Amino acid sequence: MSKKLFKEFNSVSSKAWKQKIQVDLKGADYNDTLIWKTNEDVNVKPFYHQDDFEEISPLNIPANTFKIAQSIFVADVKKSKKKAINAIKRGAESIFFSLPDKDISIEELLQNIDTTTTSIHFELQFADSEFIKQFESLSKDSKIYLHTDIIGHLAKSGNWFSNLNDDHTYLEKAVKTSAHLNSSLSVDLSLYQNAGATITQQLAYGLAHANEYLNHFKADLKNPIVFNLSVGTNYFFEIAKIRALKTLWNTLASEYNISTPCHIFIKPTKRNKTLYDYNTNMLRTTTECMSAILGGGNTICNLPYDAIYHKDNEFGERIARNQLLILKNESYFNAVSNASDGSYYIESLTQQLAEKALDIFKTIEAGGGFLNQLKEGIIQKKIKESANKEQKQFDAGELVLLGTNKHPNPNDKMKEELELYPFLKINVRKTLIEPILEKRLSETTEQNRLKSE
Repeated sequence: MSKKLFKEFNSVSSKAWKQKIQVDLKGADYNDTLIWKTNEDVNVKPFYHQDDFEEISPLNIPANTFKIAQSIFVADVKKSKKKAINAIKRGAESIFFSLPDKDISIEELLQNIDTTTTSIHFELQFADSEFIKQFESLSKDSKIYLHTDIIGHLAKSGNWFSNLNDDHTYLEKAVKTSAHLNSSLSVDLSLYQNAGATITQQLAYGLAHANEYLNHFKADLKNPIVFNLSVGTNYFFEIAKIRALKTLWNTLASEYNISTPCHIFIKPTKRNKTLYDYNTNMLRTTTECMSAILGGGNTICNLPYDAIYHKDNEFGERIARNQLLILKNESYFNAVSNASDGSYYIESLTQQLAEKALDIFKTIEAGGGFLNQLKEGIIQKKIKESANKEQKQFDAGELVLLGTNKHPNPNDKMKEELELYPFLKINVRKTLIEPILEKRLSETTEQNRLKSE
């Protein structure tokens, strides 16, 4: 916009705006009335101004770079391959294969899929050095991402796949074998989000988690690391979270003389998804995917509205995929570069979240590193504290999930719809450390409603 349009107006300073607001408040306290205090210890102001910044460093997020992904659990190779090909025909640009066991042929799974145009992500729910050899024969022109995260498995399950030494041997084998691919390492931040960690904790734990791998490999890590994120409905904060992660990664990687950018794979969170009034989940995932795109996510895999209580089904997955297709092709999210750059609010949030996360990261490193603090239970304790605080806010109605703790429909019945158990399961077993448990906010409320149906 031409500055000539405003040549007759004098610029107004941040101080002048605040003075005007103070007059309009007629004696009410500015901080108590207009400052929003968040769980991340970030105070949100009623306005943001250029005076607040010495400089703004844009992240230069180009248009049309994010890929629409389809998640597929590989229980049967032939059926999964057919499902993947069908999803690609219907708009998926990337496939996320989750492999439960080693009796799977990668070659057969990828048959008739053009891996030079469709990116493929592999999550292995096991650690097997022999299985990894299948990736050696894949072309370097293929867009293949191998998600290897032994620390994430330890944090989630409480145990290594085998033991510390064997898991690290497997890790080294995986990185060496897949060095010609797009990625061989991943860091699961989604676990921390779904367990109730604050945004600053998610960023700090993800950074410390990644630092364990960087410490192990040093500058030998050639291909990008993948960060698996979950995003919630705190719209601007989630945009800032992704931007802050990019900034933090660049800072950390530079210490190891690594110049490759990270790859950010994003799914909507499960923590705020509800069993009752389940169609509201579509509204939640829409804004969450918008945050993922505007924040600069590389690959985005939407969560079907019925994912917490229905088995995988064509309708739910098609709706989830179409939400992203509409955002990309009909809402023009594919045509806008750097959409969030220059917003004083988002720039401020990005800086504050990055700085606070970096402080937590430094504390973790001073305490012996992420693995050590996992083993001591410090990380688990901090996440529990944040999750309990958020749960109390939900129970008190301060944190609203529409249709569940606000305007619930008493005629909504769900007992006969449950194909999956939608609540936290605890399997009693011996673990090396206390596992980090994912739990939705509305679980207790929903269990009580199910009992009274």
